Amino acid sequence: MEKLHLYDKILSPLVTEKSTNLSEQNKIIFKVHSKANKKNLKSNIEKIFKVNVIKVNIINKKTRLKTTRGKKVRIKGFKKAIITLKKGQNIDLTTGI
Repeated sequence: MEKLHLYDKILSPLVTEKSTNLSEQNKIIFKVHSKANKKNLKSNIEKIFKVNVIKVNIINKKTRLKTTRGKKVRIKGFKKAIITLKKGQNIDLTTGI
C-alpha cells in the first residue's frame, strides 16, 4: 500500500450554508480521503495552514439512492472532517495553498 502525501488527504473545503455558520465557531469543514484519520488530519492541517487544531471530528457520508425524474440515481458517499481551530485563528478558504 502506498503512503498518501500530506496534500492528498485533504481533497477540498466544503462551502455550504451550514459550514459558513460553523465558521463563526472557529470550525472548518473539509472533504477528506477515505483512508484519512483524525491524528494524521490534525498534523496535516497544522503543517499546511500553520494554525493550532483543537479537535477533529470525522463524518462518513454513505452512498445512497435518490429518485430524480422517475429514475434512481446513486449519490456517491464521501468522508468529511470538521476541524475546530484555536480561538482567534482562521483559515482563509478563498486563497489557494
